[in-house]
Amino acid sequence: MLTATYTLVALSVEQASVRVSLQSLQKVLYNNFAQQRALTPGQVDYACNALRRLYDTCHWRKIEKFLIPAIHRATHDADQLLLDLERLNNAAAVAMGEVAERFAGLSIDSADRVTEFCASVDAFCNALLQRLAREEQELFPVARTVISGEAWFSIANKMLAHEAYVQETRPVRPGPAPAAVPANGRLADQRAARITLTH
Repeated sequence: MLTATYTLVALSVEQASVRVSLQSLQKVLYNNFAQQRALTPGQVDYACNALRRLYDTCHWRKIEKFLIPAIHRATHDADQLLLDLERLNNAAAVAMGEVAERFAGLSIDSADRVTEFCASVDAFCNALLQRLAREEQELFPVARTVISGEAWFSIANKMLAHEAYVQETRPVRPGPAPAAVPANGRLADQRAARITLTH
């Protein structure tokens, strides 16, 4: 069962990355947006783009690509759980669609509308966080029970091949420009502080 353990650890790392990104967006929401009486189109579009990235990231996780299909092949006993997970995914999609339809590209000019906007973004995050929790607490134990050793080996190989493909096809990003050196010889730190959401 070492292959199963390795695979589930790798999937847990992926889960943790997505969870941190969702919680980071919620932190921006609670600490910044929810305290304001109005939001600019830039702030609204920042949140809309973050929702889209996070939704796509969840959709293309290795759990979706490799683990869930293996469970489908191994048993029908988990059908209700998989249906519940899909419902949480659909709830996130509905919240994302509501945000895009009602707010994308617009300024929000009242405290009540800011509250509505934040509630929809929060609903999106909570639905996906609930899904992550149920995957770890319920889906992983089911997978350990129903997936055969041979199937675990196949999943691990597919995950490794997928990771290699992602690394090979990832565009090369240029490094940061050298820091400016003013006349007094000290390095000028011109980096702006900003919140980044991981994929």
